[in-house]
Amino acid sequence: LAWPSQSPPLEIGLTLLANEDPSVPYIIKLLDWQDNPDYYVMVLERPMPSMSLFSFVKVRQRLREGQAQHFMWQVLQAANICCARGVFHRDIKLENLLVNPDTLEVKLIDFGCGELMKDTDYVTFSGTEIFCPPEFSINGSYHAKPATVWSLGILLFVMVCGYYPDDEDLQEISKNTWSKTDLSKECCQMICDCLQPDPQQRLLLEDMQLHDWFMVVE
Repeated sequence: LAWPSQSPPLEIGLTLLANEDPSVPYIIKLLDWQDNPDYYVMVLERPMPSMSLFSFVKVRQRLREGQAQHFMWQVLQAANICCARGVFHRDIKLENLLVNPDTLEVKLIDFGCGELMKDTDYVTFSGTEIFCPPEFSINGSYHAKPATVWSLGILLFVMVCGYYPDDEDLQEISKNTWSKTDLSKECCQMICDCLQPDPQQRLLLEDMQLHDWFMVVE
């Protein structure tokens, strides 16, 4: 990519990378950008109608499992495509997902906390604290894909439960004993597989869409 003499912010570069051809419907499109002496302007698509997934869940208190499954599938596509194109979004959360309430299509937005993908570990955290993987608190470092899986596990938990997991929830999840009577055992297992405190025991990002949960039709 040919940049102007003063390189644009990383956010623009990451959004451009995520938008490489072929374009996908799960990632917000950067239509144009401009550099001014004191600031940059990003021109992004504006899906209409749309609302944040946070607002969508809040109105309903929690989502039906089938609806959560529909959303999670799309978010997984976005996360995998970002990683494949060298982009570590680092802040996948309900507020950074736009939902069309008519079609239930989802788009990932806001690459402002992102970083270029690398195989080595990251030693600084940028994102939302409640989605921060536990290995960063323990070791002061984390890897991109396991951290993404952790954030997706938190996302799924909130969608189907309507609240964030507390310490007791996370303790039961770590022991694979967490369950909720009105959720399928496959959904509960998906949450446990994503939220293992040891990143090496966590479900692989590439394998998430192959999980048994996606075989369950509500």
